[in-house]
Amino acid sequence: MSEISYGNWITHGSQVEEEAAVACVRAALDEGITTFDTADVYAQGRAEEVLGRALRGERRDGLEIFSKVYWPVGPGRNDRGLSRKHIIRGVEESLRRLGTDYLDLYQAHRFDYATPLEETLRAFDDLVRQGKVLYVGVSEWRAEEIEQAVRIADELGLDRIVSSQPQYNMLWRVIEPEVVPASERAGIGQIVWSPIAQGLLTGKYLPGQAPPAGSRATDQSGRDTISRFLEDEETVRRVQDLRPLAKEAGLTMAQLAVAWVLQNENVSSAIIGASRPEQVRDNAKAAGVKLDADLLRRIDEVLGDSVRRDPALTASPARRP
Repeated sequence: MSEISYGNWITHGSQVEEEAAVACVRAALDEGITTFDTADVYAQGRAEEVLGRALRGERRDGLEIFSKVYWPVGPGRNDRGLSRKHIIRGVEESLRRLGTDYLDLYQAHRFDYATPLEETLRAFDDLVRQGKVLYVGVSEWRAEEIEQAVRIADELGLDRIVSSQPQYNMLWRVIEPEVVPASERAGIGQIVWSPIAQGLLTGKYLPGQAPPAGSRATDQSGRDTISRFLEDEETVRRVQDLRPLAKEAGLTMAQLAVAWVLQNENVSSAIIGASRPEQVRDNAKAAGVKLDADLLRRIDEVLGDSVRRDPALTASPARRP
């Protein structure tokens, strides 16, 4: 997969018009991005449809198309979770909306406490054997859940999960103490989302000022994720103090943030989102950038105790939504 992936949470089918969404996908392809991540719940299926149309005509073998299943996509009891029924129906609907006959990676969007894990893993394994899915991954699972899935798959001879998709950035490092070590032991890589903390690490949010119009903080889908940072004015101020470090490194603030997550050897790819093609082109320049140890140390000094590290902050709903 490409070191930078393109994701369409919030943007496609909701925040931006389809013409702009397609322009962003074209910009991603022009920059050498081949990996595209979506989910059935994004804009209730519309994001998958937009991405499918945007990629139409591209050579399928040259792309990696990912989707996810778990969150509610309808009113019924079986329109959510990781039961066999929902997974099998979910992948069929995702394939139809994306206009493809297989997914490169199909991910459990959260851990489902209402379904036996063996049932979930067997359903995913069946999809791999049928060729509808090539690989299986998870998103926002805790270390012990990842370890349990690996153990059950090995005991039963089922297809193993190959990836974890957590939130990870300079401010949100909750995967470092437990998820990363567990993943390294199991040969699992991280495909991280929100490397720029929903836009906060670009520096566009200023202390004491209202969020810019049209930003993630003003969108219903993204507001909850970024609010945990914006409510702390000290964190917003410290992000501004990263500006001279980015300038010294010859990077934009966004490039510095994306490059930072890629320094973690367990991170396979960073997922970027965009509402404008120029954002894609800017973020893509973080690929291949190496940050020296002194710069990484100074970033830590600037951010100080604004960094969240508690593994318990990775959590799936105790009950199905």
